[in-house]
Order: sequence, then C-alpha cells, then structure tokens
Amino acid sequence: MTQSYPLPKMIDEWISWAAWPGRDSQAQDENPFKAVSYEFCWLTEHDPERAWEAIFAILAEPRAAPHLDVLAAGPLEELLSYHGETFIERVELAATSNPSFATLLSGAGQFEMSNAIWNRVQAAWNPRGPDVA
Repeated sequence: MTQSYPLPKMIDEWISWAAWPGRDSQAQDENPFKAVSYEFCWLTEHDPERAWEAIFAILAEPRAAPHLDVLAAGPLEELLSYHGETFIERVELAATSNPSFATLLSGAGQFEMSNAIWNRVQAAWNPRGPDVA
C-alpha cells in the first residue's frame, strides 16, 4: 500500500463501513466501503502514528458514536497488539486526560498484546485495577 487515504475521507468511509448493516462475512463482502477497513488494518501495523491520529479523529466525530465498539475491538486493539510498547505511555496519558478515550480503551481485547501491556491497558481504563469493575 503506497498511497494512504486522506484523513477526512478515511473518517467518513470508516464510519460508513462500520454502519453497514450486518457484521457477517457475506454482508461485509457487499459493503462498498470495505477497502477502508483494509487500509486501517494496514495502518495499524505499518504506519502506527497515522493509525493513532485516525483513531482520535474518529473518536472525536459524533457520527462515530454508535460504532466505537468496532473502533476499540478493531484498530485500537490491533495498534496496541503490534505497537503496545511504543504507545502504552501515550495510552495511559490519554486515558487519564480523555474520558472518551478511557471508555474506548475498555472495549479493546488483549488479542496479541503481551500480558504486561494488557495489564497496563486494563489499569488505564480502570484505575482501580483490572479485576475491579
């Protein structure tokens, strides 16, 4: 992938992709915005700074509110799985200063994060500890 989506286009198309009815593979095969999901996956692995920027841009977009679970369990979770060591301090700071981000963070799963990073992620969205709801 050589040319990335402009950020405003990426935000608009990601929201349209996430809003597409049906999460099963057949419905997603018919989703005209599916290319942006591949783009986001690529960014989380190969251009993490841009992925970080896109995550916050989508989080700030009111139209994305119904789809934040997809943002958490997709791009954010992947970013932290690939680049947790690099981003964990930023994640902790953002969760402290931005309640919306802390809530978003709580929707991510461990996926391929190390246990050390996963424990810090859990502590960031729940400062009382990962075992306290």
